[in-house]
Amino acid sequence: MTVIFERCLTPTLAALFERFARPAYRHHRIEAWLFADEPTRREGERKFADHGITARLRSAYKPLLHAVLEDLSPTDIARLDIAYPRREIGHENRFRLETYPLAGLCGPARISFSPGRTDSLTYDVGVTRTDGACSRHEIFAPNREHRAIDGTALLSPTGWLKVSDADGRIIEDRRLETEYEALFQATIAAIADHDWGDSEPWFEELNIRVSLPVHDRGLPVGDEAISLREALHEDFYFTLLEVFHKKAGRPARAHTMQPGQIVPEILHGGPAAKVTVETRCFAAGNGATLEPHQPLDRAERAIGMEQLDCELAKIGGQVFSARSYAGRRVDGRYHEGHEKPVMISAGQHANETSGVVGALRAAQALIRRPGAHFALSPLENPDGYALHQRLILDNPHHMHHSARYTALGDDLEYRRPPALWEKAIRIEAQRLTGAKLHINLHGYPAHEWTRPLSGYIPHGFAPWMLPKGFFLILRHHEGWRDQGERLLDIVTARLADVPDLKRFNDRQLALYEAHAGRHDFSLSNGFACLVSQNNDGAAPLTLITEYPDETVYGDAFIAAHTAQMATVIAAYDAWQALPIAASRRTEYQAGHPIS
Repeated sequence: MTVIFERCLTPTLAALFERFARPAYRHHRIEAWLFADEPTRREGERKFADHGITARLRSAYKPLLHAVLEDLSPTDIARLDIAYPRREIGHENRFRLETYPLAGLCGPARISFSPGRTDSLTYDVGVTRTDGACSRHEIFAPNREHRAIDGTALLSPTGWLKVSDADGRIIEDRRLETEYEALFQATIAAIADHDWGDSEPWFEELNIRVSLPVHDRGLPVGDEAISLREALHEDFYFTLLEVFHKKAGRPARAHTMQPGQIVPEILHGGPAAKVTVETRCFAAGNGATLEPHQPLDRAERAIGMEQLDCELAKIGGQVFSARSYAGRRVDGRYHEGHEKPVMISAGQHANETSGVVGALRAAQALIRRPGAHFALSPLENPDGYALHQRLILDNPHHMHHSARYTALGDDLEYRRPPALWEKAIRIEAQRLTGAKLHINLHGYPAHEWTRPLSGYIPHGFAPWMLPKGFFLILRHHEGWRDQGERLLDIVTARLADVPDLKRFNDRQLALYEAHAGRHDFSLSNGFACLVSQNNDGAAPLTLITEYPDETVYGDAFIAAHTAQMATVIAAYDAWQALPIAASRRTEYQAGHPIS
């Protein structure tokens, strides 16, 4: 364990109070935009009032949403007309997207968006109440221009300070770097400047442990919440990937870089913001937990690795296995039958947990059928899964994208020889089956995904920042598009019969469209489907599920793994019905077929 960086920062609000809470500033007015929760800001206003100072402390993060929650009261709004700022930097809908999930908070209110001024950072908002009363409001959204690691121009939320004297004259109006921003920038700089040597991986675990005196705020819209701590996790993780991509001289979206496991742990604590950065060895053990097992069909959260092993044993069949980079066993089962073979996998991205349960449930149903022919690997990334189970102990409702990839820090799907580690489980499944169809179960964020200190919209992942229901991705080799689209048609027709799934999709798509505009997805029986040619997959057809499952629990998690299971069963059945010749076994080496 080696400490790379440590720092403790004075809260910005405390610094403002120390500066202004004195007789010379009595009867002044202070407006400040901070990265702080509402209770902290309200308490700050009361303390200033005790010294004769009028203070209005606002949120620098999602300022229009906070203005509606804190000042405008959404309960009796009949109509909102929002002219949002436009800037040349960033996504053209950036400031419209930043109001999410406003449409869900305002009930039946009609909300209209229109592009506003290009020389302003202010929302112009017209409010019409249910009693006919009308008002107009200007909501300032402080931002700063800066550069990403790769040189991309960014416009990011920032703190701001505006001070007026007793006569109402503005004596200060400027950007205010908050402790939230300063902690992030100083930490990134320290890691970027450290001597990491010349070979990957540069560490086993790079741990960034942060304590912030800020609470999450749940919203009465789906799984939505306002969480500065979760946002900081996402900013740290993906910015550090960009730092190490630059160090390695690779494109920013290269999935093959292997820096090691980057682990931001953003905890609640106070009163000051603290950070410690250190390198650690991998945690001992295989990730098994002592949590009680759950009935698989009613599992309300991700199952532990011990239960996963037990559920996999129930499936029987030929055992095949691999070993993860951190030393965990990766197990699969092969059931040979006379039907057309199918590969079933889950847990490639380990914070997407509903597919693990859905894959096991589907396989346990398939083994009751004579002739079923499939290979199952329900958890391809056990190192990421163990990290996810560790992180949700402190923040169960955060997305934890640091657990998305492997302990090497790469996406196992893109790993190449010679050292395949956990990727070998997929190669062996293909070798055993010779399957022409691979069903690969995935998920994505069940609530908004932001990076406020890096342009707000997740760089490279903009299509994934808002939930939009359960949808499917089909990747096909050249010449296989027709078969793939026929498969999609049969599968989506079956999914339309899953109770409440279509209504769930309709609700999420409506909220998505209210903020992002009309979607451009292709629909098959009411389900969004993305189809593309990709010759990299070992199987000529890969059907990928995408359920908004990250962070969901209870009935929402049951609905998620039920949809995953239903997709596997529907795809397996459709594959048997399609007039495609049964595939012969093929030998695979390092992920590529040998003729």
